[in-house]
Amino acid sequence: MRLSEQDIIDAICIHMASRKQIKPEQVEVELMWDEDHGFSAEVFAEGRSQILIAANILESIERYLLDYRNVRVFRDQIRLGLEDEIYADIV
Repeated sequence: MRLSEQDIIDAICIHMASRKQIKPEQVEVELMWDEDHGFSAEVFAEGRSQILIAANILESIERYLLDYRNVRVFRDQIRLGLEDEIYADIV
């Protein structure tokens, strides 16, 4: 199974909204990748900015798949990748 960049953004929005007890629509996410730090995301919510590392992104994907697609996966089954956009393969 492959999750698109939009699926990953949705997963992060839902996860962060749950943690902050706000609506997912109140969360904005920008996914990033660079050679030094790998995958990360900048999250904007409640007037603040927060950087998530890859482990946080994987946690969001795990939760999203369980809650919204009824699929149980573990972090070592998720592979983040980059082609034209960032994606997540579930193996």
